[in-house]
Amino acid sequence: MSQIRRQALPWALMGPGLLWLLIFFAIPLYYMAQISLKEGTLDTGYQFTWHFQTYADALKNYDAQFLRSLWYAGLSTLIALVIGYPLAYAIAFRGGKWKNALLLVVILPFFTTYLVRTLSWETILEDDGVVVNTLQTLGILGPDGRLLATSAAVIAGITYNFLPFMILPLYASLERIDPRLVEAAQDLYGRRRDVIARVVVPLSMPGIVAGVLLTFIPAAGDFINAELLGTPQQSMIGNVIQSRYLEISDYPTAAALSFLLMLIILVMVLVYAWFAGTEALTGAEEEPA
Repeated sequence: MSQIRRQALPWALMGPGLLWLLIFFAIPLYYMAQISLKEGTLDTGYQFTWHFQTYADALKNYDAQFLRSLWYAGLSTLIALVIGYPLAYAIAFRGGKWKNALLLVVILPFFTTYLVRTLSWETILEDDGVVVNTLQTLGILGPDGRLLATSAAVIAGITYNFLPFMILPLYASLERIDPRLVEAAQDLYGRRRDVIARVVVPLSMPGIVAGVLLTFIPAAGDFINAELLGTPQQSMIGNVIQSRYLEISDYPTAAALSFLLMLIILVMVLVYAWFAGTEALTGAEEEPA
């Protein structure tokens, strides 16, 4: 009896999580897949006909939005990494008694809703705002130059909104590094740049990978920043899905686009895992041969 209980215990512990995934992920995913293979209109009704052509048409008609989404998400993720790594390093190794306060500052924007944070960037980047006027004074922008309704504004908004998703995993990984390893590396290499490049960065690679995934994946599907900070020329695939579903009521195309986006991101993650190894994703060390 005790053996049966020991075998059942892991399933009992995973039960609530599995049930949650079944109800709020697997079942909706099944219905969305079913919708993507239907034909018809909202007026005439939709019929399930295994219409796979919807996927080919969606990819052909909206390839530009797919590429733009991946480009914006990739560039935003890179900028977030460049900004977030030094900040996470400073908090982990130089924060001292202020670590908790600094981490609170990092997550403080989450106390405000996503929409309000994005609208604040609309105010910051407005044509008569302080930022544009300052850049025009410095000669970086021309007299008629602007930031709002540009790709730069969309990328800046995405980077700002998802920056904490990059910083927190980086901090968690850096904070676990034994300071004695850093001290020993300083004795060996001397220069701080070499210590960071040869010791700190490799040891924090699980945090880098986690931060990149947590930032890139939601950024690729974002549509709020492109809607509020850009124009139709900056529309991302999330804007297309939102429009096809809520405005045009083309549910099969919207579902197909959602699956294509999910598939593209999944393939990218699997390709990375194939070349980098699963240890880079999990932080586990390879077993000695």
